Amino acid sequence: MNYDRSLFGSVKYACEGIWHAFTDNRNLRIAFLSAALVIVLGLYFQVTTIEMIILLITILLVILTEMINTSIEEMVNLITAERKREAKIAKDVSAGMVLTAVIGSVVLGIYVFAPYIFKLFN
Repeated sequence: MNYDRSLFGSVKYACEGIWHAFTDNRNLRIAFLSAALVIVLGLYFQVTTIEMIILLITILLVILTEMINTSIEEMVNLITAERKREAKIAKDVSAGMVLTAVIGSVVLGIYVFAPYIFKLFN
């Protein structure tokens, strides 16, 4: 197989990777949908600039961990089709990384949005 090693080729391959992860990974699609909701809520509540930056960094963290998880799972599937303890551990730890990022982002989202929601109802 002949690879395009130019900058354009690198960007093209990276976009193909993002598209593959997005189309083949339900959880990544959920992350993107959640990200859109968080951004809309941030704009609606007119969160501060620093709060929006924190939300965007957190969104990026969740999306990146989900993509790393997808990459690890695909690599494990490539290396072995057998049910091996080590393969399970690699996949479980990778999924745990995503879960940790998601839990952290939910806690952070509650912390950022709670005052705005309380103000809305008072």
